[in-house]
Amino acid sequence: MKYLRSEFPVALALIILGVGFTLEHAAVEHGGAMLWGLLLVILAAIIGVAFRIAHHAEVLAMRFGEPYGTLILTIAAVSVEVVILVVLLMGEPNPTLARDTVFAAVMFDINGILGLAAIIGGLKHGSTKYNLDSANSFIAMLLVAIGVGMFIPDFVPESKWQLYSAFSIGIMAIMYMAFLRLQTVEHRNFFEYTADTDEEAHDLAHSPNALHVAVMLGAIVLVGLLSEVLSVLLDAGLAGSNLPKSIPAVLVALISASPEILTALKAAQQNRMQTTVNIALGASLATVLLTLPIIEAIALFSGERIDMALTPVQAGMLLITFLTVMNNLHDGETNAIEGISHFVLFAAFITLVAMGLI
Repeated sequence: MKYLRSEFPVALALIILGVGFTLEHAAVEHGGAMLWGLLLVILAAIIGVAFRIAHHAEVLAMRFGEPYGTLILTIAAVSVEVVILVVLLMGEPNPTLARDTVFAAVMFDINGILGLAAIIGGLKHGSTKYNLDSANSFIAMLLVAIGVGMFIPDFVPESKWQLYSAFSIGIMAIMYMAFLRLQTVEHRNFFEYTADTDEEAHDLAHSPNALHVAVMLGAIVLVGLLSEVLSVLLDAGLAGSNLPKSIPAVLVALISASPEILTALKAAQQNRMQTTVNIALGASLATVLLTLPIIEAIALFSGERIDMALTPVQAGMLLITFLTVMNNLHDGETNAIEGISHFVLFAAFITLVAMGLI
């Protein structure tokens, strides 16, 4: 009974799914408060399910230890992001949705999560330490992945986009498999820090791993179904409005980042900055290396190019973000001042979204 009570958000989401399917057409026709009210309820249900997915991933993460633990957490979060993104792409045409989602996810992960965690950890513990090799490895891979997937496409002519998409799918798959191998075998020590202490929280019942995997998979399917209703409501709400067109992308990034934010902040409070760095940079890298190939594959299959080239504002924000993170993560220690610098960039991102410039 205790276990069933803990899955209340999933059960509630199933009920909300039935209500959503029943009322979505009426909400679209009436618009106004009914439309946005139902949209917010669906969004809350998705976030609730995402937290349960993150919970089960966290149990598995603690059992397997680092770096496998953070890997499980990031893949679980990216799976939620990819499912929602694919569903939204099936709605009204939005050729920049994938690009804006990946960009927003990087802003949430690096500037939002890392910034807040560094502030909280710094205020409580002063300078918090992590393995410098992990930060350098993540940043090197991120720079190349974003360059290949989001900078270079701006210079690829329309007649050659299929060829470059096929190349980017293959090269990112190779990059991810290579990084996965190095992270878990040859350079596993890069992503560990000896002062970190793993906890056995959320694992008192010692339930079987298969159960957690099964619930995770079922919850991801539930997220996909809820996203179908969300897509219909979002398309109707944004049609003819003056709201920023990047709202769907920001919502997708927020849903996938919400559980990561709490996990990273908890780790920062416990002086486990290595876990925070692994989550923030690992989630960004997984988003780029896993999301972009899937979206490019969909584009090749449909024959319609998806715009992955960054806008000048997005390129500028990414440039400043990478200069800041390379300057801050250069000595194996982080503090509240460095956290503030990242959080200012995150605030700038939110402001630009509200102004409709991103």
